[in-house]
Amino acid sequence: MSDEEYTINSDDYTEKAWEAITTLNKIGEKYESAYVEAEMLLLALLNDGPEGLAQRILKESGIDTDLLMQEIDEYLKKQPKMPSGFGEQKILGRTLQAVLSTSKRLKKEFHDEYISIEHLLLGIIAEDSKFTRPWLLRYNVNYEKVKKATERVRGKKKVTSKTPEMTYQALEKYSRDLTALARAGKLDPVIGRDTEIRRAIQILSRRTKNNPILLGDPGVGKTAIVEGLAIKIVQGDVPDSLKGRKLVSLDLSSLIAGAKYRGDFEERLKSILKEVQDAEGQVVMFIDEIHTVVGAGAVAEGALDAGNILKPMLARGELRCIGATTVSEYRQFIEKDKALERRFQQILVEQPSVDEAISILRGLKERYEVHHGVRILDSALIQAAVLSDRYISYRFLPDKAIDLIDEAASNLKIQLSSKPIQLDNIEKQLVQLEMEKISILGDSPRGGAVSREGKLTDTKGNLANFRNTIIIFTSNLGSQSILDLANDPNKKEKIKEQVMKSVRETFRPEFYNRIDDHVIFDSLSKKELKQIANIEIEKVANRLIDKNFKISIDDAVFSYIVDKAYDPAFGARPLKRVIQSEIETEIAIRILNETFVENDTIRVSLKDGALHFSKG
Repeated sequence: MSDEEYTINSDDYTEKAWEAITTLNKIGEKYESAYVEAEMLLLALLNDGPEGLAQRILKESGIDTDLLMQEIDEYLKKQPKMPSGFGEQKILGRTLQAVLSTSKRLKKEFHDEYISIEHLLLGIIAEDSKFTRPWLLRYNVNYEKVKKATERVRGKKKVTSKTPEMTYQALEKYSRDLTALARAGKLDPVIGRDTEIRRAIQILSRRTKNNPILLGDPGVGKTAIVEGLAIKIVQGDVPDSLKGRKLVSLDLSSLIAGAKYRGDFEERLKSILKEVQDAEGQVVMFIDEIHTVVGAGAVAEGALDAGNILKPMLARGELRCIGATTVSEYRQFIEKDKALERRFQQILVEQPSVDEAISILRGLKERYEVHHGVRILDSALIQAAVLSDRYISYRFLPDKAIDLIDEAASNLKIQLSSKPIQLDNIEKQLVQLEMEKISILGDSPRGGAVSREGKLTDTKGNLANFRNTIIIFTSNLGSQSILDLANDPNKKEKIKEQVMKSVRETFRPEFYNRIDDHVIFDSLSKKELKQIANIEIEKVANRLIDKNFKISIDDAVFSYIVDKAYDPAFGARPLKRVIQSEIETEIAIRILNETFVENDTIRVSLKDGALHFSKG
């Protein structure tokens, strides 16, 4: 930007204000304008986003900032275009010069040290009679209304640094209003923590040292206790000293985010505490993981040491603060600072028992059912608490049990809205079958070949080590001969001769000669099938024990199963299918029909040539 009569000094402006001014050249290029004018500066201010100060002030005035940006864009597109050959440096328009002059005057009027975003915004409204002022008047917004909105957003703060915008409405910007969330029904119900909530209310009601600190392991429900307190405040179930109070949770991540210069963090925190102080006891602040604020980061000669900022207000009783941390971190960061430690009153939050965790899950069940769109049975809640307590020893109830329910419900929802897992398994098996087609027996080793050195190389050059490995091949070559000679008294020698003949006819000599030995399996007899049936039935019995059932099977049942499944050509596979269809399925149906209930003994017997199921 250039103008012979007007100069701009960056030292007079805050960082955000100067950033907006420096973008004017680019905006001028975008709209092919030889001049930069007030409307372009307004657009630059609004481009800082919804969290930017200009948008916050205009929204406070009742303006739709998205619509305003859209209409500025349309207005600028209609303006005269820059003639070809015009220089890249834009000329400062006279209206914009007037805006900058008015901004400088407003800085003095507000007793500020730098020209900030709000000065520029008010300057634009005061001086731009072509677009901004008429547009705002269409929505019954004038200079005075925007000025009052500015005062509400700024509060009593003065612009004394280059980054004042981050301190305006700091409490709203860097915290969550838990009482507002409770009023809107957005907080989960708190079950089984009445004792801890009552103790927190008791401490907060004290005249001095009225700052509770919740100490407990991660996941035991420290934050939930504070949310329960917010619900009680909204319901009015608290003493008069807490009725109508606002309970806010400090958002540490947003408080620290962007604090790149020394002092930024402290400035933001001081702004928050100043708003709390000005509220005169109407605000109770909750700081989760309080050890990260207090003492943590106390490096670079005290930078980011928030403990020194909090202590004076806590000592004077100007700040009612609830902290939460673990016992180990309390000892490491807070207990060492005796001046700070004595301002807080400890509340130990123990891990709930399994029964208490089940009650908590029952209280939360409806929220998770609505969120996932599934039904959660009470037995699932019980098992989540019991199993998480038994197997997830490194985490704490109720958090780990809630995670199990959440994870299971999420997984069920995925199954309901995607391909069944059985199809996925079939596809995986198909891939496995494709992999098994690697040919080391055909005309050319396209898949790969195991060399004499004990290495397998595929066609892409990938190497697998087969040293110290025994390779076992299976084949059904000669199986028909085994069946044909089953009743021959000299079957052993004849079967071997027939099978080896089939092997030699099928495989090449270079492969056949590398096989060390041959093991020929005879077909299974009924006696061997009965032994296999015993093993399979034992597996069924073990699964039933897990469900609190017992099973008793008569010997005649084993003979029945073996007779029904016996087929020399197929071996033991039909036996498993018979057990599954004749026993497992029938028992499952009767359990679902509640013919059998927990702790019953299921007796399987043979009557009139069919299996009979009864209580033992």
